[in-house]
Amino acid sequence: MDIKLDPSRDDLPLMANTSHILVKHYVLDLDVDFESQIIEGTIVLFFESGNKFKKQSSSTEETYPSESNEACKFRTPEPCHIPVTSTRTISSKMGYNDFVVCGKGEKATSGKDGNHDNQEQASGISSSKYCCDTGNHGSEDFLLVLDCCDLSVLKVEEVDVAAVPGIEKFTRSPKLRNQIVRELVALPADRWREQLDYYARCSQAPGCGELLFDIDTWSLQIRKTGAQTATDFPHAIRIRYTTKPQGRSVTWTSDQSGRPCVYTTGSPINNRALFPCQEPPVAMSTWQATVRAAASFVVLMSGENSAKPTQLREGCSSWHYYVTMPMPASTFTIAVGSWTEMKPEICSSNDLATERSFSPFEADFRYVGVCGHMEYPCRFQNASATTQEIIPHRVFAPVCLKGTCQETLLPLIPPCLSAAHSVLGTHPFSRLDVLIVPANFPSLGMASPHLVFLSQSTLTGMSQLCGTRLCHEIAHAWFGLAIGARDWTEEWLSEGFATHLEDVFWAKAQQQLAPDEAQEQRELRACLRWRRLQDEVRDSPEDMQVLRPNKEKTGHVSDSGSSVIKHGLNPEKVFMQVHYLKGYFLLRFLARRLGDDTYFSFLRKFVHTFHGQLILSQDFLQMLLESIPEERRLGLSVENIFRDWLESSGIPQPLQRERLAGAECGLARQVSAELLPDQLVLLLEHLLEQKTMNPRTLRRLERTYHLSEQDAEVRHRWCELVVKHKYTKAYRSIERFLQEDQAMGIYLYGELMVSEDARQQHLARRCFELSKEQMDRSSAEVVAEMLF
Repeated sequence: MDIKLDPSRDDLPLMANTSHILVKHYVLDLDVDFESQIIEGTIVLFFESGNKFKKQSSSTEETYPSESNEACKFRTPEPCHIPVTSTRTISSKMGYNDFVVCGKGEKATSGKDGNHDNQEQASGISSSKYCCDTGNHGSEDFLLVLDCCDLSVLKVEEVDVAAVPGIEKFTRSPKLRNQIVRELVALPADRWREQLDYYARCSQAPGCGELLFDIDTWSLQIRKTGAQTATDFPHAIRIRYTTKPQGRSVTWTSDQSGRPCVYTTGSPINNRALFPCQEPPVAMSTWQATVRAAASFVVLMSGENSAKPTQLREGCSSWHYYVTMPMPASTFTIAVGSWTEMKPEICSSNDLATERSFSPFEADFRYVGVCGHMEYPCRFQNASATTQEIIPHRVFAPVCLKGTCQETLLPLIPPCLSAAHSVLGTHPFSRLDVLIVPANFPSLGMASPHLVFLSQSTLTGMSQLCGTRLCHEIAHAWFGLAIGARDWTEEWLSEGFATHLEDVFWAKAQQQLAPDEAQEQRELRACLRWRRLQDEVRDSPEDMQVLRPNKEKTGHVSDSGSSVIKHGLNPEKVFMQVHYLKGYFLLRFLARRLGDDTYFSFLRKFVHTFHGQLILSQDFLQMLLESIPEERRLGLSVENIFRDWLESSGIPQPLQRERLAGAECGLARQVSAELLPDQLVLLLEHLLEQKTMNPRTLRRLERTYHLSEQDAEVRHRWCELVVKHKYTKAYRSIERFLQEDQAMGIYLYGELMVSEDARQQHLARRCFELSKEQMDRSSAEVVAEMLF
């Protein structure tokens, strides 16, 4: 039985059979071709198998049963005749980059030569009985299922890791390929350099037999004749593939200087259109990648090292990155473009990593003890890392934004990093790159390991929008990356924490700010978020307002490990803020009930306990309540928090009572010619509630507060006011916003159309025509639905 999925509306399937076999390491070897807009090359996957992956999670009805008795029609692909360098001819002293060439493999065709594509028109998930149960079938072969979409797969083969020179140095069974991989993935953390070196060498070993494979809308299915269990299946395989120009994991576009670039966008389908992988978060893996591109391009990636280019031949450079901290494959991020590194004109001592003494309030994050995660080189166990307030960082952007970055962004990074360290302690990652992404990036920012994307919209106006968004993305290093959600439907565990912490970090980063001023700013932002949450609840479907939609089945997967992400493919979900806002208000509620000192002291302990692991909501709530004496819990329990905050739609009752009882903060009451950006936003929101405003008032408002020069949050409200009151003299502001601030302009299209004013509707359609080719796919789909 095929499962019919509407690719624009339904839940996102995670197909990988992670209960039977897990990827422990990826080695990617890729070429970026801007002319054809594809990324092509190979990926080598190193596996670990065993029943220990079968957790306590149980099957749910959200699996994909089959009523067909017909076996999968696996086909052996036609020979691709792609040369693979044999390491038998290479000195064992040579490093990984010493034998990488800049040539490209055979191009993918449209399946004519036995290659397999994810078919865009396919409407369901493969109905083969292999997809029903991919474990031990008795007389049937074990089936490896990988998450895969929008890729052309040319060849899959087993890798002869036994052929690697010197492999016998660390293995007891140099002729047993699977045993070699088992011992390689099990090397202790203090041998990580040696481990990475042998992963690289093994990835270049010759193939020792092509594997049967098939591909459908959402997965790549691989088997080896005669391998009946995961233990028997090859533990190192190489996949040669190409991406597609329309693949949904990457965006090919031009930067603000008009130069071509490509980057991962945080797509709803994650990275499965960039490389075949195991997407369920339980598949925690490490990776290393070599990426070749024309010498004029810079390659940025999620990696612990600050990679520098290696010249391979005239006009071609190679970049190599690696990660030793296991994380879900969805966190892998890459950006290739003509970026320029932005350096401060004068190097300040604040730009250097510093050590300082700890106040008694902050000293308790320096815990001693064994970490609870799987073994890796952990910064929490590194004495010098625990005292590093400011990690090494770089800023990249198109050259046309050099002055703006130097003036606005560069000075903010050291104080924001230092503030985060003062609140949560050890930075989980050793370095940070910040990239200003093209105008079509669909949000204000995105955090990945060692790499943060920021929208150009954060650079305008005063520093507040840039600073708060930078703090939000820095907070994701702890919540979202170092500590991830075991069930992706619990987004609040990432976004709620980052939203709550951005205010705390930003208050500390403004070193001249007095405590009462910081509190006033936080209350003003709470007031604005309260208004946004009310709007969100009023305008969104109820079932998309629930923070824990799977309730008691949260974290459950099928016997094979497959599951679905509820609403994962709904394009409107990308633009919803309910997980940010309700999550923020829950954490604010808990901090106020317990007191900031108690709450943040606990949060540091929580980070130390759970970094490097995946969690569910109850892990956080149970540890929080258990750390507080019963008489101080004030009636709080996991059950009533679930009921009031996480498993119901609408406004949580405790929040409703708090907002009704609370007085408006001082900054919300002040109105003068010198307003903070958040005060301006609130003022404009109040004016939006007025039924009429004459053009003279709007003109004076614009001139008094220099609205066209303010940050994107303020300009967005100003554009709303212009639309509502049909202030035609400011239509140019709307046009500029829709072109330059695509991360925030989606709802303006809707407001222009709802007005039923012919001129405004023409403006909306004209702006869309000018920008639709460059827009993020999800954004374009939502806007097109509004306009046509």
